[in-house]
Amino acid sequence: MKPLVYIVDDDAALRDGLSSLLRSADMDVATFGAVADFLGHRREERNSCLLLDVRLGGQSGMDLHAELKTQGCTLPVVFMTGFGDIPMSVRAMKAGAVDFLAKPVRVEELLDAVGQALARDAACRADEALQAGLRHRYGTLTPREREIMALAARGLMNKQIAGEVGTSEITVKIHRGQAMKKMGAKTFADLVRMAEALRIGAD
Repeated sequence: MKPLVYIVDDDAALRDGLSSLLRSADMDVATFGAVADFLGHRREERNSCLLLDVRLGGQSGMDLHAELKTQGCTLPVVFMTGFGDIPMSVRAMKAGAVDFLAKPVRVEELLDAVGQALARDAACRADEALQAGLRHRYGTLTPREREIMALAARGLMNKQIAGEVGTSEITVKIHRGQAMKKMGAKTFADLVRMAEALRIGAD
């Protein structure tokens, strides 16, 4: 499936021009003339990013970016503006924007920024999928297997874990082995990394 680029800009001619350019680069495009239109649109679950004008009628692009972050939205944003200044660009970058482009935007610069934004979104989606898989497998562990996984992730040896949970070292090995099997960990180090990714035993 092609990546999708959302464009929010109140300049219809610019939206059309950017849309044609990005479609010619084998991307799908959805355009909006106002923040409210974008917010009212159901976003698709696929590789995507947002090209966002800073100055819009009504709610500004900076406001929209802040609102998306408040909602926990990870959609990468590339800002565009014909009135930008250094403090504004610094504020946007500190807020997590991928880039801050001055209009008129050069084609190479735009495609490079969109490419970076899509790559960031792809990485984020891959990480979310990995986390979901880990959480699903972790959900199949018994309470004792979870307990032993957490203690192992803290660096405790089998003998120490046995003392902590009041069982034998052999029983700990069995539970640890079951936890590794269910989590799909090939090595104990894999299991520890999974525990760290799930923030198990971090407290």
